[in-house]
Amino acid sequence: MKLIVQIPCYNEAENLEDVINAIPQKIAGLDTIEVLVIDDGSTDNTRAVAALAGSHHIISNTSNKGLARSFHIGIEECLRLGADIIVNIDGDNQYRGEDIPLLVQPLIDGEGDIIVGDRGGYANPHFSFFKRSLQVFGSFIIRKMLGLDIKDAVSGFRAISRNAAQQINIVSEFSYTIEMLVQASAKRMCIKSVPIRTNPKKRESRLFKSIPQFLFLSVTTLLRMYTMYRPLRVFFSLGILAMFIGMLPIIRFLHFYMQGTGDGHMQSLILGSTLMTLGLIILLVGLIADLINFNRKLTEKMLHKMEKLDEKIIKIKNEVSNNFDTVPIRAQKSKPKRKVVND
Repeated sequence: MKLIVQIPCYNEAENLEDVINAIPQKIAGLDTIEVLVIDDGSTDNTRAVAALAGSHHIISNTSNKGLARSFHIGIEECLRLGADIIVNIDGDNQYRGEDIPLLVQPLIDGEGDIIVGDRGGYANPHFSFFKRSLQVFGSFIIRKMLGLDIKDAVSGFRAISRNAAQQINIVSEFSYTIEMLVQASAKRMCIKSVPIRTNPKKRESRLFKSIPQFLFLSVTTLLRMYTMYRPLRVFFSLGILAMFIGMLPIIRFLHFYMQGTGDGHMQSLILGSTLMTLGLIILLVGLIADLINFNRKLTEKMLHKMEKLDEKIIKIKNEVSNNFDTVPIRAQKSKPKRKVVND
């Protein structure tokens, strides 16, 4: 079984060596452990540090594409390299590489699809009280919306099985953490949390400039991905809400109409009818979005089967090539030349 630890990083020359050195070289149940560094267009010597620190594979983006895109590029490369388990760890040395065995053990035992490292919430000594509160509250909201038992939803320290990685398609540009959980929940994957440790903070996050920006990007990403994978639930709720609000002015109009004073309250009837019509349109949009969602599921299923088929074809080609290389070439005996006798 092969493990590849991928490290998306941007200008992490000061921390990358410590991250790579902390990765265990041997883990029970694994045959091979390799390191993949995704250099996201760094302007320092991150690539050189990765090579000197012993990274087995290095990918360099020509420009800064962002964390989500770099993560997806790394996943695709890990699958191409034949990884059975993929561990993602940040390049800022926030997480401790010594805890990688805790993440991969459930996957080795076949007890999960995605394992997320739990940084401890309020018990984490390296986070401020505000950040701990934000982490706990945000994870609570995501846990309730998705129905997952995840204590740290935005933790980037996570292990992914090969089968799960083949089904995850990151499309957002901000971060992969929330989107992965939304997709995994919609696809009924087994997601678990494992307590992990963190190192003291060495620098501020480069993923966002301020807490309000982080909240805005996180909320919009969650709502967009949730709508993408569960459109009927979202549009049905909005449609019913619009129709319920529309009923209130209509009831008000009927009340005055029964008293013989309905002529002066036609605005309530118009407003209620408009809201009822809007609610009906939202419901119809939800049905169409749900049909599109089913079509997307069929497309993803076909792509997953094609990837499995490609793997089998590549495996067969490699076996045939290896067998061909091991077949001894037998020396052909030269046939004796016939003598020509001239009469």
